[in-house]
Amino acid sequence: MVRFADLGLSEEVLQSMEKMGFEEATPIQAQTIPLALAGKDLLGQAQTGTGKTAAFGIPLVEKIAVDDGHVQGLIITPTRELAVQVAEELNRIGQVKKVRTLPVYGGQEIDRQIRSLKKRPHIVVGTPGRLQDHIRRRTIRLQTVEMVILDEADEMLNMGFIEDIEAILTEVPTSRQTLLFSATMPKQIQALAEKFMTEPANVKIQAKQVTMPNIEQYFMEVAPKQKFDVLCNLLDIQSPELAIVFGRTKKGVDEITEGLRKRGYSAEGLHGDLTQAKRDQVVRRLKSGSIDIMVATDVAARGLDISGITHVYNYDIPQDPESYVHRIGRTGRAGKHGVAMTFVHSREMNHLKLIERVTKSKIKREAVPTIAEALHGSQQTAVNQLLEVVQEGQVDTYHQIAKNLLEQHDSVTLLSAALKIMTKEPDTTPVELSQHFVMDRGSRSGGRRDGGRGRGDGRFGKGGGKKRFDKKEKSSFKRDNSGRKNGPKKSKQRVGQ
Repeated sequence: MVRFADLGLSEEVLQSMEKMGFEEATPIQAQTIPLALAGKDLLGQAQTGTGKTAAFGIPLVEKIAVDDGHVQGLIITPTRELAVQVAEELNRIGQVKKVRTLPVYGGQEIDRQIRSLKKRPHIVVGTPGRLQDHIRRRTIRLQTVEMVILDEADEMLNMGFIEDIEAILTEVPTSRQTLLFSATMPKQIQALAEKFMTEPANVKIQAKQVTMPNIEQYFMEVAPKQKFDVLCNLLDIQSPELAIVFGRTKKGVDEITEGLRKRGYSAEGLHGDLTQAKRDQVVRRLKSGSIDIMVATDVAARGLDISGITHVYNYDIPQDPESYVHRIGRTGRAGKHGVAMTFVHSREMNHLKLIERVTKSKIKREAVPTIAEALHGSQQTAVNQLLEVVQEGQVDTYHQIAKNLLEQHDSVTLLSAALKIMTKEPDTTPVELSQHFVMDRGSRSGGRRDGGRGRGDGRFGKGGGKKRFDKKEKSSFKRDNSGRKNGPKKSKQRVGQ
């Protein structure tokens, strides 16, 4: 395995990679980074989830002259989600060197993007339609670009963007360095490479099957407004010894953690805004068993070595297959059994299929549990605890109290009361969560071409280019223990992010 420290990277980039929790390069990173640093054009064939963003992001950040306020790097992506994701990762890679990356895409106010462009980002990540819009308005000039990356080129071909890409590339100096990444290499992509690249090096990475025989993988199709209640029901049914709940954002982690505490669970959050001292404290508490649940973002959980994790819950579906593998790999270690559960919105099913395809694993569908099932799970946990105490046998000091009680009440009633006290009954305390962004990515047939005039790039369909969020729910329903809805409750229930 190749370490980043062996690739001749600058101290600033190595520090950033360490903060991100990465020490070892993936195969595509190990092969791509030296070639890109040497100035070679490159044709990379790799599936999503192999680490290709860092493969081109690291050499790009290395080559940026921070004191030069012009755009020096351009990355073209097929969808707005990928543009945002790539920009976020490059900002993390460039955090120590202070390299600034800006995403531009349809659906976001162009005036806002123009204001951000005036702050002189070093790298721009954009979708074809919106990039062309900025070029026409002269709000972005590409004459100073030294490196261009085409990410998911076959996806852009399928979405009808090739002519747009050619038009954009004519605006960039011919002396540039060009890197093209694609999962497949159809003839049109090869023709594009021949036209715009100079003697490109070829790097091809085959996705390896991820074998995790000790981990049972499941998914539940859940609407965003249902997620939190479903999570609580699962915690009551499965009663994990130690669990990690993965959220996509820092704000989401904070809200999920606070909600779990309100409902009586022992939970702590972990994300990048925490101090190192607080982070260490959370990890110590989980390892010692003083908390049962850690809610974390992907980045915060990188590099953690915690044994005994029995369950992983993907509250938000991971953005790529690599993240999925990293997340669920927290359980099922050292030959022990583990369970991984992923919550999926109906519009995220294609993304789940992508994860299955790349990781070559089968993720089984599970039915959403009811309140009655959650209550039964809690009752069974109480029974198990009671039987454990009986087996331990250290109850002599309680014999006389028990005999006195039996003179006044029958044994079944007393045992029922003991189990009632021990059972954690499902808690329906209202929990308020923010709006939740649903990933709508992964369907090659669902894309629309965007001319950059407010329709939006990617797969968000019609609707003026606005991001699709699940609507705010003006009321939430409190359920009784039978699982029936028990009338509207006036408490804003917003979708969790």
